[in-house]
Amino acid sequence: MHAYLETPRHLPGHHMAENAETSTSPGEHEKMDSLDEPPPPPPQEPALPYWQVNVPEAEREATCPAFLRELSAKDRGIIGTPDAAYRRATWGEVRAMAAENRLDAFRRVPSDLRRYLAYGAALRREHGSVLAFVLAHRLRWPAADVARPPRRPLFPPVSPAAADDPDVRVLRNDWPYGVDPRIVHLVVWTKFALPEDPATGDLTDDARAEVDAYVQRTFTSRVPPDRVIWFKNWRSLKSVHAIEHFHVMLYDPDPRFVDEITHGDVPLCERALE
Repeated sequence: MHAYLETPRHLPGHHMAENAETSTSPGEHEKMDSLDEPPPPPPQEPALPYWQVNVPEAEREATCPAFLRELSAKDRGIIGTPDAAYRRATWGEVRAMAAENRLDAFRRVPSDLRRYLAYGAALRREHGSVLAFVLAHRLRWPAADVARPPRRPLFPPVSPAAADDPDVRVLRNDWPYGVDPRIVHLVVWTKFALPEDPATGDLTDDARAEVDAYVQRTFTSRVPPDRVIWFKNWRSLKSVHAIEHFHVMLYDPDPRFVDEITHGDVPLCERALE
């Protein structure tokens, strides 16, 4: 006997099912192709004018306020930067900027710069000038004392507690730069000028040595030397030209020492929030 293998017969509809799996209509091809394409990006919100950035929507002005109209390109760029995109400078970066004399690299947090400019405009309207306000309300010095200041050495005090030289005042910086919050920014104001090299506009070597001695005696007696820097702004960077001053930054100092050396001074940026 011969055994016959019966070839399986296709059941009705079986061949059609195979075709259904391997063929699609033109409309279905288009539908499948569209699934392979990335979704369209969300619509972009129109860029805000620089004076509206960091301002709540309900408070935005259609036209630029007067105190923000005549800004340098640098300040317009800062004002137009969202606070969330700003990165504060570290202590290492601050030390490098001071050591390399890159003082123009210091920046304020964008919203702080806006407040600083608005406050300065208000002071000029109310007091005539920022200088008049600083003399009368921050330093409490008669204008005559700094009109033609006599030259004298910057004698370092015997100790920080005895830093009561009537011609020198240490205050908190009213509008500090956008740096690590642990950095305390102070300003040392003097009634007398510190000699500058007319060719460079920088301090003379003798004046720099005087400031070094003052900073070492006044600040590094209570703060480690690697946590203290000082610098004097170029004339073009000064906000108050008529009164001599230089800057001191301390990294994470004892708050009691800061209160002691400044006699409990509170910067304007903190008073403005009260």
